[in-house]
Order: sequence, then C-alpha cells, then structure tokens
Amino acid sequence: MKRIIGYGLTYLATSVLLAGCNLIVFNPKGQVAKDERDLIILATGLMLLVVIPVIVMMFLFAWRYRATNKKARYSPRWASSHKIEAVVWGVPFLIICVLGWVTWETTHALDPYRPLDSDVPPVNVQVVATDWKWLFIYPDLGIASVNELAVPVNTPVNFTITSDAAMTSFFIPALGGQIYAMAGMQTKLHLIANEAGQYRGIAANYNGRGFSDMHFSTLALNGADYDAWLNKVRNTPQQLDQNSYAELAKPTVAHPITYYSKVQERLFLDIVDKYEGMNKAPRPKGSQVQRNSDDKRVDQQPSLLAEER
Repeated sequence: MKRIIGYGLTYLATSVLLAGCNLIVFNPKGQVAKDERDLIILATGLMLLVVIPVIVMMFLFAWRYRATNKKARYSPRWASSHKIEAVVWGVPFLIICVLGWVTWETTHALDPYRPLDSDVPPVNVQVVATDWKWLFIYPDLGIASVNELAVPVNTPVNFTITSDAAMTSFFIPALGGQIYAMAGMQTKLHLIANEAGQYRGIAANYNGRGFSDMHFSTLALNGADYDAWLNKVRNTPQQLDQNSYAELAKPTVAHPITYYSKVQERLFLDIVDKYEGMNKAPRPKGSQVQRNSDDKRVDQQPSLLAEER
C-alpha cells in the first residue's frame, strides 16, 4: 500500500511540474508545424500499437504463469500456433507498410526546399548565422535586422540560410522545421505563420560558448503591425555594408536587437562567396574566374546566380 501511495505522489508531483512546460512542438502556430505535429502523433501511435500490447502481455504472462498459480495450463508439448504467428508477423508488417507510405508522402510534402502553395506572394529572407547572433536580410526591401525576425501572418516566408561561423541549425519550433546553416553553402526553408504572436527561434546545434544565448524573436504580425515594423526599421540611421558587417560579425554574446535601414547589395552572396574555395571543383591550371560585361561572376553556383538575378 505504501508503495502504491508513493507511486501516486510521484506521478502527481511530476504532473504538477510539467504543467508549466510549453510543449511548443505540439502547439503549432503554422501549417508546416501542424503537419509535422500530426506526423509525430501518427508515427508514435502506430508504433504504440505494438509497444503497448507487448508491455501489457509481459506483466500479464508473468502474473498468470507464476510458480504459485496452480490453475495455469501446463502444455509442455506445445510447439506453435498459426494464429499467433499471423499476429506476430502480420501486425508489424502492416504497420511498416503504413509507415513506409506515410514516410514517402510526407518526405515530399514537408520537403524544406519545396515552396508553399499560396495565392499570397512570399516574403524572402536571407539568414546569416554568426557568433553568436542571427542576421536577417530582406533583399526585396533593402533592410535588415539582428536577433529579430518579423513576418506577416498567412504569408509564406522563403528562407535562404548560410553561416559565417561554425555550423549551426536554424529552428523556429512554433512554425516548424529546422535546417542547418553552413559556411559557404545555402540551405532553403519555407515556413508560414497562421497566428499572430511572438515566437522563439533558436540555434539547435551547439556552436561554442555563446550557444545558449543564440536565440531570436519571431514576430508574426498582422498587416498594419507589419507595415509599422517596416517603417520603424526604415527610419533607423544605421546601414549595413561590408565595414559595418565586419564589426557585426565579431563574436558577441546576447547581442541586442539591431535594425539597419539600408543593406549593401549582394552582401549575402559575398558572405557565401568568402568560403567558395572550401569544396570548389578543380579548375584547369592557370584558369581565371570569368566575368561578363556586367561584372558578374559566370562560374558561380546556379543558385547564387539565380539569387543575384
């Protein structure tokens, strides 16, 4: 009896402590996050179809066939049962088939590189991870911010992500998905916020002593509030060019939110190009980088040229 009371008190204390936790992954604020939550629940539920009966039968068999139970059937010559074999092999086979189909469908539907279907034009944001802060460049608007991301509600957001420091991972749990940020490379992520609010974004991959403070605020704003945020950024005196970026890229911890009313053209591509020699395809000896009449590189990655155009 004392043991039962002890288990009950432990369960009650655990429930009280966890009541204050915000399981944001299961409280999505965007369609992508909602689809990912549903996938987690479905996959877990299918696996529990096997796990729960096995755990229950383990305790049931141990109790029923204990040494002191004289009523249990003793069948020393029992060898096999086609019914049991059908269940033992058939149920896992069906679960694997369903999981395989779900995996195939969701792998394509939730591909982070796949643009979201919407009648609303997307917002393009270029993301740069530095030590230990996040830089958000709005190339179509010519503005930028540090450690604060603002997006309009019900509007797809196309992220192009890189790093100017150690590899890390870009993650907004309320909106779904996470993807790595790597120097000299671009990764893509497409998200949408369906509810107005303020959501936490984090670096989900350890990258040094400032890792725990490398987070940012994501503001999902209605039309008027988003326009007000844009006007606030445009009215700030600071501008972002190569010199100011060099200062910004220096390692800092808990960097304050900063706004830039103007951004130098191609700054994001210049940051990526800094590392182009890391995995560069070998060129013929003595060859030179070619440029066209507009002084644009013609040997860059296709994705970089597409961004430039």
